[in-house]
Amino acid sequence: MFVYPKFDRSGRKVVTRVYGKTAPMLMNVTVYRIKKGDTLEVFEPGMETAVLLLSGKISFIYEDKEEFASRKGVFKEPPVCLHVCKDVAVAIKAHEDSEILQQSTYNDREFPSRLFREKDISQFVSCEGRWENTAVRDVVDIINIRNSPYSNMVLGEVYARQGRWWSYIPHNHPQPEVYYYKFDRPEGFGACFIGEKAYTIKDGSAGLFEGGYTHPQVTAPGYPMYCCWMIRHLDGAPWDNTRTDDPRFTWLLEEK
Repeated sequence: MFVYPKFDRSGRKVVTRVYGKTAPMLMNVTVYRIKKGDTLEVFEPGMETAVLLLSGKISFIYEDKEEFASRKGVFKEPPVCLHVCKDVAVAIKAHEDSEILQQSTYNDREFPSRLFREKDISQFVSCEGRWENTAVRDVVDIINIRNSPYSNMVLGEVYARQGRWWSYIPHNHPQPEVYYYKFDRPEGFGACFIGEKAYTIKDGSAGLFEGGYTHPQVTAPGYPMYCCWMIRHLDGAPWDNTRTDDPRFTWLLEEK
C-alpha cells in the first residue's frame, strides 16, 4: 500500500493506525507540525512511543524531566529521538515552528525512558562501491534489537543520494514496515516498487509494506531523498536485519 496523507487544520498527519485499512502495519504513525509557543501532548494507552524530531527547536517534557532538542532539518543535522514505554506521557513544547514524527505500538514491557542524541545512534554508509555506486546510501540506526531489546519497534533513517536506488537488491521480510519520505524541495520525486507495482514518491508520502512484499526505491537525479523507516517486530520473530532476497537478483551480490 502507498499513501499520500495530508496535514489537517491542527497540524496532524495520520500515516497509519493499528485498526482499519492500515492495521497490518501494527503501528500508529503520526506526523505533527507544532507552532512556536504551542505544546503537544503525546500519549497512546498501552503503547510504547518514539518521538523523532524532524525539524525545529523543542523541549521534551516527561517524567518530571525537560530536555531541549534542536534540528535544522533532516538533511542538515542528525536525529534526536525520545523513546518511552507504555503509560508515559510526553509533552512537546515548541520554541519555534517544528515538526515531529511519532511511532507507537503495543508493548506490555516496562523500560527506562531514553533520549537518543547523536552519540547514541549508529551511522554508516551502505553499498558503497557496488554497481558503480548506484545504490549507495547513508543509514542511521536509532532504535533496534541490539540497543533496545525490550522494544517491539525498530526506527531509523535513510538518506538516498540523488539518482540512487536503495532497499536493493529487492528483498522482503515477514515483519511489516513503514517508510515516511521527505525531499528538500517540494517538486522532488522518486519511485517505490511494492511487489510488481510502482508508485510515485512525493514529499510527505509513505510506503506501507506488509510482510512478504519486496520494496526497492529510487530517487530522481538532483533530488536526494530522506526516509524514516519503521518496523514492527512480530511475536517470536523479531527483525534483526532479517531479509529474504529475491532470487532473480541474487547474482548481483556476486558481481565484482
